[in-house]
Amino acid sequence: MANAAQWLEGARPRTLPAAAAPVVVGTAAAIHGGDWSAIRALLALGVALCMQIGVNYANDYSDGVKGTDLDRVGPMRLVASGAASPNAVKRAAIGWLGLGAVIGLVLVAVSGHWWLLAVGAVALVAAWLYTGGRHPYGYRGLGEVGVFIFFGLVAVLGTQFTQADTVSIPGVLGATAIGLIACALLMVNNIRDVATDLTAGKRTLAVRLGERRARRAYVVMIWLPLLLGAATAVWTSGWSLLVLLLLAPAVLLSLPVLAGVWGRALIPVLAGTGLYELGFALLLGAGLVLGR
Repeated sequence: MANAAQWLEGARPRTLPAAAAPVVVGTAAAIHGGDWSAIRALLALGVALCMQIGVNYANDYSDGVKGTDLDRVGPMRLVASGAASPNAVKRAAIGWLGLGAVIGLVLVAVSGHWWLLAVGAVALVAAWLYTGGRHPYGYRGLGEVGVFIFFGLVAVLGTQFTQADTVSIPGVLGATAIGLIACALLMVNNIRDVATDLTAGKRTLAVRLGERRARRAYVVMIWLPLLLGAATAVWTSGWSLLVLLLLAPAVLLSLPVLAGVWGRALIPVLAGTGLYELGFALLLGAGLVLGR
C-alpha cells in the first residue's frame, strides 16, 4: 500500500504552479477590465488545482492498467510501480475530479452563468478520456489539442468571464499564450518518452511528428507566447512588455531541447517549463493590472 509520500508524488505537485497560471491571467484580465472578485478567483483556483491533481491520478491509473507506464522515466507511477492498486488510484482520480466539479458548481452558482455547467461537464469527460477509455485521444496525438483548449482557453477565459461577465482581447491573447506553454509542458514530457511510447503503441504528437520536429515545436510553443504577451500592450499599456523578462529563461529552456538531450536530462526542462508558465502568468498579470 502506498504511503503518504508516494501518494503526494503521484499527485505530481510540480504541475500545480502551471495549473494556477491560467487563473492568474484570467483574474488579471478581469481586473484590467475593472470588475473582479477575490472569492470567484479563489474558487477558480480551487477548480484548477483539483482538476490538475485529478487528471494526474487519472493518467496514472489509465496508463498503468494499459501497461504504457512500465518503462518510463520521471515521477513515480503508483499503478505501474505496484505501490497502489488500480482501483485505489481510480478512486483518488474520481475524488479529486469530483471535488473540482463541486467547487466549479459553487463558482457557477455565484457567477449566475449556469450554462457553464455544460463546459464543466465537457472538461470532466475530456480529463478522463485523455488516457482513459478504449480510444484515449492522448494516444492519438490529440493531447495538445485538449490541453490548449481546457488548460488555456477555457481556464483563462472562464476565470475572466465568471468574474467580469465578459472576455477581452488581452484575455484571449493571454489564454492563447498560456495554452501554448501548457502544450509545451506536454510536448517536452512526451519528447522524453518518445522511445517507450512508440514501443507501447502510444502515438502522442511527439511520436507522430518525430523527435526532431517535436523539439522544434516545443521551442515555438515557448517563444510565441512572448510575442502574444507583448502584443497585449496594444490594448493595455507598455507594462505588458514585462513578459520580455522571460527572454533569457526561454533561451535556457530551448537550448538543451534543440541540443538533443533526452531521458532524465529532460526532467529539469520539464520542471523549468512549469515555472516558466507561472512566471509568464505573473508577469503578464502584473502588466494587465498595472496597465488598467
